[in-house]
Amino acid sequence: MTEKKIKLLILASHPIQYQCPFFKELAGCAEIDLMVYFCSNWGVKEYFDAGFGKTFKWDTNLFEGFNYEVLKNYSPFPNPSTFFRLVFRLVNWSLIQKLKKENFNVVWIHGWNSFSNLLAMFICFLRGIPVLLRGETNLLPGLPRYKSFLKKLLLSNLFKKISGFLAIGIYNKNFYIECGVPKEKIFLVPYSVNNDYFISKANELIPQKEKLRKKYNIPADNPAILFSGKLISKKNPFDLLKAFEIVSKEINSSLVFVGDGGLRKELEQYVVKNQIKNVYFMGFRNQTELPDFYSLADVFVLPSGFEPWGLVVNEAMCFGLPVIVSDQVGAGGDLVVDGENGYIFSVGNINTLSKYLIDFLQNETKRKEFGLCSKEKIKRWSYEEEIKGLIKALKTL
Repeated sequence: MTEKKIKLLILASHPIQYQCPFFKELAGCAEIDLMVYFCSNWGVKEYFDAGFGKTFKWDTNLFEGFNYEVLKNYSPFPNPSTFFRLVFRLVNWSLIQKLKKENFNVVWIHGWNSFSNLLAMFICFLRGIPVLLRGETNLLPGLPRYKSFLKKLLLSNLFKKISGFLAIGIYNKNFYIECGVPKEKIFLVPYSVNNDYFISKANELIPQKEKLRKKYNIPADNPAILFSGKLISKKNPFDLLKAFEIVSKEINSSLVFVGDGGLRKELEQYVVKNQIKNVYFMGFRNQTELPDFYSLADVFVLPSGFEPWGLVVNEAMCFGLPVIVSDQVGAGGDLVVDGENGYIFSVGNINTLSKYLIDFLQNETKRKEFGLCSKEKIKRWSYEEEIKGLIKALKTL
């Protein structure tokens, strides 16, 4: 007899460019009957992103390949990515009837920072539906003791009712353990990107590196450092620029900023004022444009002051790039092995960052060795492993 499929509901805030390709992959799993409820349609149409400081629309089809429904959102705040007090950024009253009517075996909920997520949990608890919880929270930000105590106290009581926890990586797992979650209720469901897509683009575009450099007016003979993300204070782009200022006095190299945001003008002014050569601001680039920049780069850097994960690290590793991240980047705990495929530096330590950059820029052989290590490591941090972890959690439930 054929084993009955597990009827799984995923409750997602809105269509996100990193999540939807995984939903498509998961929909093809023979053991799962998948439905996705989106609490908002934010991002489907053109919208203004405050972080990037521009209006745009993602250039990929986020709804392809899986069953979904967009629920009516009664929140007065249209952007679900912004955290509002009292968590009223998503209010979907239709969840009450849908969770009573549909016979889902398990409900997977992303986080606990919206009214709808808490509402869905409450209904599931009442109806005896197992809840799988996935969040990005970790212990890296170092909250004041009283805040940390209150947070753990509140979440510990909620977590006692959760059936299973889908940890995105080691730092996230440690957070759950700190909140009193038994280890046997935690399952590694690694935070992944569409490796197949990015690796195929790498195979196509890296042989064209010189051509790509010419296309974007970047010197072909200089090793290039890449930053990809919003140009905002949280991402610390100034730390990278100041480290490059030190590096550029010793080595002919290039720094490429892909992304936009409130700090762009200040960064550009700093470059002009201090006469720093070979710094390139490429502005916001959509999903299909990003592979060009990973392919023309030699080193990837994410110097963020705090980053729950940082999926751009995954993407860079698919292109065989050595990576340098701050110790406040969540991905560093699982994907960056210091001295093997990259380096981890203390956040804000510009001198250490510049030394690591010089180490890579002076040594092409080391860049290639570390890059190969990145590519091999990321192959084991994939949608396939993500689905394996989820299946293990579902079967345990």
